[in-house]
Amino acid sequence: MLAGKKILLAVTGSIAAYKAALIVRLFVKEKAEIRVIMTENSKKFVTPTTLSTLSKHPVYSSFYKDNSEEWHNHVALSAWADVLIIAPASAQTLAKMANGLCDNFLLSVFLSIKCPVYFAPAMDLDMLAHPTTKKNIDILVSLGNHLIAPEIGELASGLNGKGRMAEPETIVDIILEAFNSVIFSNKKVLITSGPTYETIDSVRFIGNYSSGKMGYALAFLFARKGAEVVFISGPVKDYPVHPHIEVIKVTSADQMMEACKNQYVDINFAVFAAAVADYKPSKHFDKKHKKDGTPLNIKLIENPDIAREMGKLKTKKQLHIGFALETDDGETSAKSKIKRKNLDLIVLNSLKDPGVDFGRDMNKITIFDPFNKKISFDLKNKKEVAHDIVKIIESYA
Repeated sequence: MLAGKKILLAVTGSIAAYKAALIVRLFVKEKAEIRVIMTENSKKFVTPTTLSTLSKHPVYSSFYKDNSEEWHNHVALSAWADVLIIAPASAQTLAKMANGLCDNFLLSVFLSIKCPVYFAPAMDLDMLAHPTTKKNIDILVSLGNHLIAPEIGELASGLNGKGRMAEPETIVDIILEAFNSVIFSNKKVLITSGPTYETIDSVRFIGNYSSGKMGYALAFLFARKGAEVVFISGPVKDYPVHPHIEVIKVTSADQMMEACKNQYVDINFAVFAAAVADYKPSKHFDKKHKKDGTPLNIKLIENPDIAREMGKLKTKKQLHIGFALETDDGETSAKSKIKRKNLDLIVLNSLKDPGVDFGRDMNKITIFDPFNKKISFDLKNKKEVAHDIVKIIESYA
């Protein structure tokens, strides 16, 4: 619950501004006290009357009240807030924030604020992908502001891609986590993620189809809960960008193993979500191996079992969570891995479950502990799956 928390919501000129009404309602439902700032452009998409009625407070949009000489004190409003949320955050507002411009009431509040700031971009996919927009977001994150990442979906332009503002429920959940989480505050979490590529020659490798999306979602969630995350990932399309996430990029299982050993000393939680290749070529060619009319025989040897090796170093103060992707006898295999790898929890998912496959946004998991306790979940988006996993980890921490 957010009872008594003071939420300052800023709405800017994006078509997603209409979702601000639901954000306000959800915060009111959580018993938070919420006040709203609107830029002039945002009023073209949603009316101040709507947000004032839902929040039960007048809406702020200019320095003066009702065109009178009575002044809205932006410094006092900044001091009042426990958190500032800018949702939606347009490309124009992001640019002004990143460069310290101050030509409206919202920016005056932003430059005066001392509480945490969260911003949820919303724009067309090409605008979001433009180097200047990406640079502005990176600047804001580097200064300690919290990005609520845009989602993939249908956009107002009719295109489909990344640029949709995070759903109101997601935004409220993120703020709930920020206020209510203490278990992971100032704790260090190691997460392995993605595939590993094992070299055959200078252009070919053995690997798998892992997208790293599950590890990505877990990293962001732990970071939002106050943890310092060490994210060790094989080659993937997207790596998390967050001031509390250190990304270490590796390629092979051996490199991932070495990175884990180097980072393990101060770790409180270790989550082994990577799809590490079980085998690697015993040797590789230094240059591209060309066809010569004869079969190419490659001898494969086992890769190190990273979770098992790190389990040998584990102390009673550390919690290890493993992952098991299975096609047959999943439960039996997962339970055996708990003991063999000295795990506290293991997350099982099966490629036999409809809707579950490498690269997809959905997953269906079952979690086991060493005492044969079994917790099953329905098919969900991986962001929701991350919430389920972390909630179980919290109960064991």
